[in-house]
Amino acid sequence: MSFPFPPGTNEDTPFFVISVAAQLSGLHAQTLRTYDRMGLVSPGRTSGGGRRYSMRDIVLLREVQRLSQEEGVNLAGIKRIIELENEVDALRARVVELSQELANALATAEQTAANVHASYRRDLVPLRQETSIVVWKPKPRK
Repeated sequence: MSFPFPPGTNEDTPFFVISVAAQLSGLHAQTLRTYDRMGLVSPGRTSGGGRRYSMRDIVLLREVQRLSQEEGVNLAGIKRIIELENEVDALRARVVELSQELANALATAEQTAANVHASYRRDLVPLRQETSIVVWKPKPRK
């Protein structure tokens, strides 16, 4: 669903009251309250305690409805699916973060090694540009 967000807001900004969220999700407002109590969808709250749903919440409500009606998954199963999807998302984000840290550490190590190699003094060990062959002959035994 494409929705033009006001400046300073995004899909996570809670601004739909429960009646609008119910209409957008195709569910009854009481169903939204039940899902909130069960922890399936956790809308934002106003200072007075009123629920405010974000666009992400609306998409999640539609997914809950789809899993329940089309796939026949019970609400406990849906809750577990949501938890696992959230965990996968968090792990993917952590992998990206760790990959970036690793890339930064490798770049730092390569730069440090390059600096060490560049600091070598070439005049400490003079190199001769000649080649010699030494033939060893043992002394005969008496």
